[in-house]
Formats: sequence, C-alpha cells, structure tokens
Amino acid sequence: MTLAQPSMTTARLLLAPVEARLAQSMLDYQLRNRDHLAPWDPTPAERFFTLSYWVGRCRQRQREWQDGRCAAYVLLRREAPERVIGSLSLSNIQRGVAQSATLGYSIDAGCQGQGLMHEALEAVLDMAFDTLLLHRIQANYQPHNQRSAALLRRLGFVIEGRASRYLFLNGGWRDHILTALVNPRFDPDNLLL
Repeated sequence: MTLAQPSMTTARLLLAPVEARLAQSMLDYQLRNRDHLAPWDPTPAERFFTLSYWVGRCRQRQREWQDGRCAAYVLLRREAPERVIGSLSLSNIQRGVAQSATLGYSIDAGCQGQGLMHEALEAVLDMAFDTLLLHRIQANYQPHNQRSAALLRRLGFVIEGRASRYLFLNGGWRDHILTALVNPRFDPDNLLL
C-alpha cells in the first residue's frame, strides 16, 4: 500500500498502528493478560513473552501493511496513551474478486464490558470499508465465547456457519462460529484487482 496507515481516535480511545516504538507496551499487555487470553490464543512459546519477539512482531506488522496484507492496531486510552489495553487486526487482506479481510481482536481483562472494543471496531470497520475499500470482513469465534458473539452481533455481523476443529488454540482443535459483515457501500467500480 502506498498510503500511510492511519491512526484513529474515538470518544475514549486512540487506535495506533502497530510499530516498534510500542513493543514494550505490547509485551506488557501480553504479560498482564497471559491467563485471560490463553483460552482464545495459540499456546505461545516462551520467547513470545520477550521484548525482542515484540520488536520483531511490530516490524513484521509494518511490512504487512506496506505489502497490503494486514492493518494491525493497538488500543490506547486517550488519557493513558502509553498503556496498550487491546489489539485488533484486519489480516489476510485479499484483493481481486474477494476484496476481504479477517478480523481479530483482544482486550485487557480489566477493560471488558465497557464498550471499548465496540467503539474501536466501529472505527476500524469504517476505515476498512471507506479507506481500504473492502467488500467483506470475516470474524470467527469459539461457540462458548458469548462476549464475542454479542459484540459481533451488535456490529451487524451475520452468522454464516460453523467450522468443526477450525483452529488449534490453547492446546486443542477448537470449533468456531463463522460470521461476516458486508460493506453496504461497496462500489464494484473500485475493485482493486
């Protein structure tokens, strides 16, 4: 992509592109939420919890933006912009006839239930549809993750099916509910082939 990855602000949040200067804050977020995120994530190697890993991961995310494959963000409270309280990404960006991406997100255990992720995702979905000109965003969740189910439903995502043993997370194959949101403003004349 030739355009710079945009930062975004919402009523309570700053959404900052993932970059190396945030590596320590991202590591702190992961350490703080290690147990909270474990049921939803792959079982990480110990190096996942090192600063060198997060510096490399941030640089990788920047390259993925430049290559047009991913838009990754961290969530920061406007009054505490040095502390990461969540992350989200539009990954697996496909162009051509698909014009789609996969949405992933996580939030600090202490920030759940405050509407912060909903606020962040509204901004990112607008950017995905209006700036990246995507047609479709997919998001999947484990059937027992009722918070994600409710969040995606409020955002307008529609259940499209169920995938058995879809991802290997937290030491086992996990079923997922498959959902998607289609851009109601998509103009086929803007297809980026």
